[in-house]
Amino acid sequence: MAINVFGESTGIEALAKRLLGSKASDIVFVESKDSTERYRVSVDGDKIRIEGSNPSAMAVGLNRYLREVCHTDVSWFAADSIVVPATLPLPEEVLEGESKVPMRFFLNYCTYGYTMPYWQWNDWERFIDWMALQGVNMPLAIAGQEAVWQRVWRSFGLDDQTIRSYFSGPAHLPWHRMLNLDRWDGPLPQSYIDAQAVLQKNIVSRMSELGMSPVLPAFAGHVPPELGNIYPDVKIHPMSRWGGLDPDKYRSYFIEPSEPLFDTIQQRFMTEQRAAYGTAHIYGLDPFNEIEVPSWEEDYLRSSSKRIFESLVANDPNAIWVQMAWMFHYMSDKWTDSRIKAFLSGVSPYRMVLLDYYCDYNPLWEKTDSFHGTDFIWCYLGNFGGNSFLAGDMDTCMTRIDEVYNADLPNHVGVGGTLEGLDVNRHMHSYILDRAWEHTGLSNRPEDWISLWALNRGGLDDPAIIDAWKNLYRDIYHSVSASQGSLINARPGLEGSGNWTTKNKINYDNDALWAIWETLIEADSQNPAHLYDVVNVGRQVLGNHFVLLRDMFTEAYNQRDIPKMKKIAGLMNDYIKDYDSLLATSPDFLLGNWLNHARAYGTSADESDYYETNARHLITTWTQAPGGLNDYGNRDLSGLASSFYRERWRMFTDAVIKAVEENREWNGAEEPFYTDLARWEWEWCDGHESHDDQPSGNPKDIASSLLKKWRDINTRDLQ
Repeated sequence: MAINVFGESTGIEALAKRLLGSKASDIVFVESKDSTERYRVSVDGDKIRIEGSNPSAMAVGLNRYLREVCHTDVSWFAADSIVVPATLPLPEEVLEGESKVPMRFFLNYCTYGYTMPYWQWNDWERFIDWMALQGVNMPLAIAGQEAVWQRVWRSFGLDDQTIRSYFSGPAHLPWHRMLNLDRWDGPLPQSYIDAQAVLQKNIVSRMSELGMSPVLPAFAGHVPPELGNIYPDVKIHPMSRWGGLDPDKYRSYFIEPSEPLFDTIQQRFMTEQRAAYGTAHIYGLDPFNEIEVPSWEEDYLRSSSKRIFESLVANDPNAIWVQMAWMFHYMSDKWTDSRIKAFLSGVSPYRMVLLDYYCDYNPLWEKTDSFHGTDFIWCYLGNFGGNSFLAGDMDTCMTRIDEVYNADLPNHVGVGGTLEGLDVNRHMHSYILDRAWEHTGLSNRPEDWISLWALNRGGLDDPAIIDAWKNLYRDIYHSVSASQGSLINARPGLEGSGNWTTKNKINYDNDALWAIWETLIEADSQNPAHLYDVVNVGRQVLGNHFVLLRDMFTEAYNQRDIPKMKKIAGLMNDYIKDYDSLLATSPDFLLGNWLNHARAYGTSADESDYYETNARHLITTWTQAPGGLNDYGNRDLSGLASSFYRERWRMFTDAVIKAVEENREWNGAEEPFYTDLARWEWEWCDGHESHDDQPSGNPKDIASSLLKKWRDINTRDLQ
């Protein structure tokens, strides 16, 4: 049988007040005694009555009331305003629904790097409220663990400098926590360790208040190599190279689970963590994510998972192990079905929950005999690196969720989202989490769902907005595998897209997106969500269109037409400048926000500079490994486009023009230019020039101007 996760809380009234202010007094929350997760929204005199079997159900009922009756959209970002009617309207009919699965998971280890490394409490507070409204009751909560590990490793005799050097920089901690790397961009400042510990207390407390069961970390085998100096007879494995990093400097180390010391470490960590943050008895452990296992023998895999599980339940008899199934997808050539079965067989039935991480593209439950009976959650991934690309396929996701529901599997226990970063496709994540519920009288069909979404983003003011969103759903959002970034964000070249991390393939006609953008620009609405959509669609259509300019430059190079090359190079430079000006009109697309959040963590000027450099690394060079993860976290941000991407393209076009002027061939990736470019990229990360963290300009005025200026560039006479 599947496990059931219900939290206990009295925080639903406080949630409503945070979102609605004094208007929240018009809503009465009533906890029912129903054993099934249900909500019911009705009228009680002059009040709105929201009844639910637990806080999660009541929050979902509140969200349905806000969406369907108030036509209010609540974003996951604290900076986004919430627009509600002057007087809360009474629902004209009863709104009811019930959960279809007991677990609704959200987040990814990577989200703590690509979005959250420098969040403050106000950011987390809004985001946790957003998760509650979506019915999430099982969020990943892994902040603040370095403070716990610091106390644990001290107890084994390691000094603070060794411990902090073992940790990576803040934005790269997710990959340290997943056993992929050690030390990169470290040592981790004590100020960050301390601040995250305070933040984690607030996070888990608020999650618990809202009926959630936070997924906390547990020990999965990752140890500092210096532990081997203290225990020379203990078997500690150096793990495989990851991310192109120098293995002599940055590889991670794994203690053999059969070692008694493994149990001792687990006991000390869980004791310290329980004292600091409590427990919901649900733990994330991912011992072999994207790395080679010390042995691929099935007996070893079975015994390793068995020993890890035994160490877990020895310290919490009610423990549930949550494990990413991503490793089975990522190394599918090594993780054969028989090896997967062997690994899973080491854990007691119903005590492990697998996150089927990438069901929008590759649902593994279908290929593994439903994970051989192990409980699993169907998850939507949707993006890599938090990239700013319009992507997602509601129809395919609907079909694949229906398939798992129709299979009626006793071990299918939930629906979740595993996005690598909070991206520009929030509707996709809301839609997926909505499918964990059966809302009476509300259609799950994507075309109906998207119409309500559009109505709440300015469609009340102008029905053209609804038509635009229907066209986005029909013509644009039909890609299940998100591309990585526009060509503007790619390392420059005469062809291709720079690196595997900046694929810019689109599966639609960009002319269709131009037409949608024009409709949005001309629509009669000043709804903040609509203005965001104007910028969001615009930066995508402009990003797509840049390919034409690059290809014109390449054609001019092939013709060795220097005047034409110079003219197009000037247009490319002007284009990115204009593109940056559009991004600057929205608070959601500002490099200054990202950098200033990082700097705010510093307790001195030097620390603020360090945090800023770390934040710059993640979205540009990532590390310093040639050809590795460069630009994996690329973003469409004002300031980044003008100071980094635009400058790269200017240096590139200058270098190619110079090659033609010197009557020589451009030798592509073999050009010395790219060595100089890598040095310049690294120097940019060490820079500390300021960038705006407040929007400037009118989004519709600038969008209208850019549409007229650039839409027909492909037919312009460049002679």
